[in-house]
Amino acid sequence: MGELLRAFLPPYRKKTLTGMACKAVEVVFDLITPMIVARMIDSGVANRDLGVVFRLGALLVVLALIGYLFTFVCQRLAATVSQGMGTDIRDALYHHIGELGAADIDRFGTPSLVTRVTNDVNQIQVAIAMGIRMLIRWPFIALGSIVAALLIDARLGLVFLVCTPAIAAVFWVVMGRSIPLFRAIQVKLDTVSRITRETLEGVRVVRAFGREGEEERRFALAARDQTDTAIAVGRLSAVLNPVTFLIMNLGVVAILWTGAYRVDAGSLTQGEVMAFVNYMTQVLVSIGYVANLVVVFTRGSASATRVMEVLKEEPSIADGSLNVSQADINERAVPALSFEDVSFSYGGEGERALSHVSFELPAGSTLGVIGGTGSGKSTLASLAVRLYDPVEGKIAAWGEPLPTYELKSLRSLVSIVPQRASLLSGTVRSNLSWRKPQATDDELWEALSCAQAKDVVSSKEGGLDAPVEAGGTNFSGGQRQRLTIARALVGDPRVVVLDDSASALDYATDARLRKALKDLPNHPAAIIVSQRVAAVMSADQILVLDHGRVAGLGTHDDLLRSCDIYREICLSQLKPEEVGA
Repeated sequence: MGELLRAFLPPYRKKTLTGMACKAVEVVFDLITPMIVARMIDSGVANRDLGVVFRLGALLVVLALIGYLFTFVCQRLAATVSQGMGTDIRDALYHHIGELGAADIDRFGTPSLVTRVTNDVNQIQVAIAMGIRMLIRWPFIALGSIVAALLIDARLGLVFLVCTPAIAAVFWVVMGRSIPLFRAIQVKLDTVSRITRETLEGVRVVRAFGREGEEERRFALAARDQTDTAIAVGRLSAVLNPVTFLIMNLGVVAILWTGAYRVDAGSLTQGEVMAFVNYMTQVLVSIGYVANLVVVFTRGSASATRVMEVLKEEPSIADGSLNVSQADINERAVPALSFEDVSFSYGGEGERALSHVSFELPAGSTLGVIGGTGSGKSTLASLAVRLYDPVEGKIAAWGEPLPTYELKSLRSLVSIVPQRASLLSGTVRSNLSWRKPQATDDELWEALSCAQAKDVVSSKEGGLDAPVEAGGTNFSGGQRQRLTIARALVGDPRVVVLDDSASALDYATDARLRKALKDLPNHPAAIIVSQRVAAVMSADQILVLDHGRVAGLGTHDDLLRSCDIYREICLSQLKPEEVGA
């Protein structure tokens, strides 16, 4: 928590100190109040002097009003600081997550990151607000009450000194056992979030297969596990208040018992005994609030640790310094993209998704990539646009290693259409303009025309400004794929990677799309990853993958003669005469 505060508190330091100062003034008034009440009893009630009673009563009212004013200022500043810091932390988290590489996101997990940005930051906000409002008030009231009691009578004040270590021991035990459980709660909340996300995203499949009951049971198990841990923490917290109240109430009994003899002996006044009881009551109430603060700060500390884990994570994909324009690369007589003995495994260890892959993609040419399920096709596509870095080998674009490029420059030159079509809520225009926010309508329509999506958008009311729902659910699967292809073409990329992005298109539309790509004025190089032989057989080169290894590389005719796997794939999808044609 301290590290997080050092990073985000400085802009709010003045407001925080002002809020705490206001709360300190209120604490001083609360500590003075028992003294005034004691004097009211000893000087006013004992002597039947109504003037003293009224004057001191009016003083109590004035102190209460002034204290309320300072409390109001403190509450307002606490809300401002906690909400402001929460917003800053959430913005920093979101920005940093955007800079993390795909491997980093995989390691944390999307549901966990969502929980950290939402729930964990909320816990931190609560801890900050309570810290400003209560951290000065209740601990200082407890400490001030003990000091004031000792000043009244040191012997009777020893009761406080006996009770305090006992309560501190209770706090130590409860905190030591609560912190690990609070961290476990947040981890289990990640699991609940993950299951919820999976079920909601796949709700159509769940219903189609009649798996609602199974998913409900899976969610119930995760929720019950999280609930059991929360109940365990609740039981610990439930022990805190009764035990501390018992200790303090025993202290009150001791004060009344001993004070009665002291009053009878004349060494204490009735007002001083009442002041002792009031101070003990203040300590008692303070202990209850401090117990709640312990729970809040423990939970906030666990959340702060999880947030700092993300903020301290160094992106695995480091930005380079090379900024290359399209005009520069047009003059280079080198391959647009090349893989040299590239190997890759997710997480950097375990079975390799790609092993010793090498090929060159000349500028303006097309490379088809085909292979069985799990052969590494999508992994190759992700490496080509540097979503991941290889564990071995070298990937270069226009003769320069990919890590040397500025990511912004590389993204402007190399574009990808992912296997899963992804659209965000907004409009068609806002989704198409990702690569080039200032793209003109003509550029957008040109990209739509090439992607065979012009009729899809023109038939919608509003055209380019037609609404897109979250996930593009108001478009069919094939329409979403065509829109994501159009998005990748906006801004004239020099390399386009199509990762099985036409799987939902019919053969005729797929053929028109590939022809349109070849007919583009700038004629970008293309990597077409597909399960369909028809989609890759006309490519300049075809790369055949088998369990992450290169099984063949060449033209369609070459591979028919030399690659058994490719020939088998062709004959499984096409008639022999179509294969030869």
